[in-house]
Formats: sequence, structure tokens, C-alpha cells
Amino acid sequence: MSKIDAFFENQEEPNKGVFIFLRNFINQYHSEITLHLKWGLPYFYFKGKPLCYLWKDKKTNIPYISFAKGPNLHHPALIQGDRKIFKILPINPNQDIDLNLIQEILDEAIKNY
Repeated sequence: MSKIDAFFENQEEPNKGVFIFLRNFINQYHSEITLHLKWGLPYFYFKGKPLCYLWKDKKTNIPYISFAKGPNLHHPALIQGDRKIFKILPINPNQDIDLNLIQEILDEAIKNY
């Protein structure tokens, strides 16, 4: 089993299902998106440059997609918080995932490359 696959297998439900779905959705969203392991996390690259990664909030355990080039992204669903480079999109594991929202943000993020 690869280290990337081990990351997903080692997650607890319901986050495991969310992470696996997001991995497949983002990885297939554009032919130039690739998945790697960076900092022990699944990290997606677009044309070889950082696009986003998957992780979860330390306090609430809610999964999120963290987008690189955050200051260039202006979607109202993204949260800057104390971050300087990234903005996150929290994903509630107990609700349906809003695919249109993720597509909008991915499109905006890809335009930065």
C-alpha cells in the first residue's frame, strides 16, 4: 500500500469517506492535476505547482480543503483565518458535499496558474 493510500485508510469515518470522495473528485477534475504526499498530507498540484491539500481542523475534526494562493482567491465560502498563504473550505462530513461550490473554487484557483 502506498503512503498516500495509507493516509486515506488510516482516517476515521465519517472523515474517511469525505477524504476519499474529495481525492477522487479533485484528482479527476482536470487532466493536469496530480496527487502527491507532502507534509504527510494528500497534496494536489496543478501543472507541477501547489493547488490544494486535504486535512482536518485540530479542534473540531472537520475536514477541509486548503487552497494555495489564498490571497488571490476571493470566493466568499473560503476562510482566511490567521493563514497568510492558504484559505480553507470546511466540508461538513454530515451533509451532502456541494460539488458546484468546489468546482467554482477549483476553477478560480486554477486560473492563478
